[in-house]
Amino acid sequence: MTKQLYKDAFGWGFILWFIGYLLGIMLFTVVPISIIGWIIMPIGTIITIWVLLKKVKADSFQYYAFLLLSGRSLLLFSIIFSRQSVQAEDGYYKLDVYLYYTLTFILPLIVGLAEKLTRRLILLRNKWAK
Repeated sequence: MTKQLYKDAFGWGFILWFIGYLLGIMLFTVVPISIIGWIIMPIGTIITIWVLLKKVKADSFQYYAFLLLSGRSLLLFSIIFSRQSVQAEDGYYKLDVYLYYTLTFILPLIVGLAEKLTRRLILLRNKWAK
């Protein structure tokens, strides 16, 4: 485990969680609780993909797999802070929350597979160009 891996896994993981948390707090006063997740999810997904593509220094698919596993540990932040601070009358976990957690779980794998495929295509292109 390198310092960069910890930075990517827990540093960016915390920052992404915190962005969603702040957006939730800001939206809490403006929109109904039932649609906050539907507003945050696309914003969080776009930011997460940007971080995975531009900020994470991955060199293998296993690196992305570790990000996936470490991201699950950051779920504790959501349980501790978000769920207990927002007392929705009909419950906290709805389709939007499940979908968001699923996306945060699989996005590192999707980006990792895309990066791996891109590297292979570049190698093939270079081989054919000779």
